[in-house]
Amino acid sequence: MNAINKRVLVQGIVQGVGFRPTVYGYAQKLGLTGWILNSAHGVEIEVHGELAQVYAFLHELRTKPPQMAQIDTFFVSDVATKPYASFQIVPSQDNPADFLPVSPDLDVCPDCLRELFDPANRRHRYPFINCTNCGPRFSIVKSIPYDRPNTSMSAFPLCPDCAKEYHDPADRRFHAQPIACPVCGPQVWLQSTKEKFATGEDAIQLTRQLLTDGKILALKGLGGFHLACDAQNEHAVTELRLRKRRSMKPFALMSNDLETIRNFAQVSVEEEKMLLSIQKPIVVLNLTEAGKKLADIVAPDQNTLGFMLPYTPLHYLLLEKEINYPEVLVMTSGNLSEEPIVTENEEALEKLQGIADAFLMHNRPIETRIDDSVLTTVANKPYFIRRARSFAPSPIRLPFFTTQALAAGTHLKNTFALSREHYAFLSHHIGDLENEETLTAYTKAINHYQQIFRIQPKLFAADLHPDYLATRYAMERAEKEQLPIMHIQHHHAHISSCLADNGWKNDDLVIGLAFDGTGYGSDGAIWGGEVLLANYSGFERRFQLDYAPLPGGDVSIRKPARLALAYLHHLGLLDQAEGLAPYLYLNEIERQVLIHQVETGFNTPQTSSMGRLFDAVAALIGLYQEINYEAQNAISLEAIADPDETAAYELPIQGSRILLKPLFEQILADLRQNLPQSAISARFHNAINHLALKVSDQLRTETGVNTVAISGGVWQNRRLINNIIPALQKAGFTPLWHHQVPTNDGGVALGQLMTALFQTGMLKE
Repeated sequence: MNAINKRVLVQGIVQGVGFRPTVYGYAQKLGLTGWILNSAHGVEIEVHGELAQVYAFLHELRTKPPQMAQIDTFFVSDVATKPYASFQIVPSQDNPADFLPVSPDLDVCPDCLRELFDPANRRHRYPFINCTNCGPRFSIVKSIPYDRPNTSMSAFPLCPDCAKEYHDPADRRFHAQPIACPVCGPQVWLQSTKEKFATGEDAIQLTRQLLTDGKILALKGLGGFHLACDAQNEHAVTELRLRKRRSMKPFALMSNDLETIRNFAQVSVEEEKMLLSIQKPIVVLNLTEAGKKLADIVAPDQNTLGFMLPYTPLHYLLLEKEINYPEVLVMTSGNLSEEPIVTENEEALEKLQGIADAFLMHNRPIETRIDDSVLTTVANKPYFIRRARSFAPSPIRLPFFTTQALAAGTHLKNTFALSREHYAFLSHHIGDLENEETLTAYTKAINHYQQIFRIQPKLFAADLHPDYLATRYAMERAEKEQLPIMHIQHHHAHISSCLADNGWKNDDLVIGLAFDGTGYGSDGAIWGGEVLLANYSGFERRFQLDYAPLPGGDVSIRKPARLALAYLHHLGLLDQAEGLAPYLYLNEIERQVLIHQVETGFNTPQTSSMGRLFDAVAALIGLYQEINYEAQNAISLEAIADPDETAAYELPIQGSRILLKPLFEQILADLRQNLPQSAISARFHNAINHLALKVSDQLRTETGVNTVAISGGVWQNRRLINNIIPALQKAGFTPLWHHQVPTNDGGVALGQLMTALFQTGMLKE
């Protein structure tokens, strides 16, 4: 006999994902003995058997881990040969000094889905069915280790049947912490603000009837409430917009299957993979002809729709196909404008009573509110717009060993980031820190992440802007805890984030194309059209859009008509504006006040923002003169761009300044020639791409740097990003763009973290 023993340590997302029963099954199949346990280090295994069987076991484990597992390291070592009577699952061990990544919430697995619709199964049509391969994770975790008493399921004692499954290593529900059934688990009911209508299956069927009748329902989901209605019912959608005070912003949609989605939107191979993935994100898709009609209702002035498939048992039950039942549901976040998504039942009754006609509730508590993730594709790869459910809190693996630190993030689309060892834990999407409710959610989330990942920051990082609530939070903590704080320039953080996202392993310089809406500059102006020579440690601002006035600050952001006229007056072109849309939108008094502000500089900061340039151009050619949501004009400008137009406006460079006057002169000339909006938009987009290539080429000639990092909210524009990547590649550059975190401000915290760690020397390879 040629028996051997091997010790295995597997690290990553390896607990709460069915690792132990999978390993147990492999050991039983191959006739091996030994043990497996969850520890604070990861999953530890010792296996004994014949050499061939042991190596077959290791091969199976490496190549066929549980679907939801994410293996970062796989260590195998020799140990003294020692036979065991059997293969055992040993009780978990915990060391308070160590930590482990926590699994995100995931889609219903095929096995549970089959059981859900099997009349013979005891969990038939039970809306909380799950196993070790699926279901809630992060949204129910209170603390670690990840055991049932440390989750919101602790309130539901297991019945004998569930307990038997839970303790059976051969069962796929072995140590599935959210395990439940109709006897012992959470329940669902339908109610008004005053009373219950129905419970269980009756509640689900009545909800379906109300949706069919054109009503608006508040649905308690995995990470919070959704507001739902029939997406093809114009009256219902219009009413939802009125009640939610969301007049134009697109709604997310949910359909039962991929075939239905294809009726309204084009779905590429990569987009299909994303829609069908275990994460089930919202995926932004191009319209079909039928989709254009639907978009008029749910996504005005857009050429895309955001679709997702069901990802909880309750969704599958609600969207079950039936004649005359809605094919597509609006599934938008259940909240008031600018507030966090609602999670508590009583909170929903209070805050959503003026919006929802009825409430489909359940009694499983939500420990962490979490929105749906939103993705699109760039270069046929996933590209994050919002990173939240099913992705957070999965860590970003770093090419460096770091100290424990906290990056506070930004004001808009806030996320924060924590570091420990080789990991950066970028939080789920928090939202805009505009009010007390969101700030409370932000601080609660930071405390939760610190607890579950056992991180006590030794360093803080924050934005340069002194008035951001996130910056103030970091400063107050740094002062209270007597720890250092680093203030990181916003656009430098964008580029650092892109580098970390791509696993950039050194501190070599890159060309950074940081194009966005708003970022506090080191000179006190509002930056946003920046070309940097940068690394993790520092940056040099080599090119910028020429400064332009932003009269009234946020007032002009909300009213791009003001921006357009301010730009024209600043450039000496206001005399050509008479009769154009922004000129007509503002009355004589408003125009005179605006001119006075620009000329005197009163309450008129200077900006180099690319996002504001998009707003101004869109208003100038007759799109929105006043916007209802962030980037509305920029999104609309992208939507109308003629895909076949190849001409481009000129954006000359003078020293480090990118001159704007020639651009506006060319646009005004085309307006006088009655050139279609679609052509002007396309020429403007082409101008930005030509500019990006031109400045990159000039910097390469001057410095020899050949890598270009692309980051900032403007690069959410798919026409821009999908054109610049191949253009840079064709010119011999190595472009880097985002893959794991958003290019918008939702990814900035990662860059803040990395730059602060580099600048303080608190990391090593």
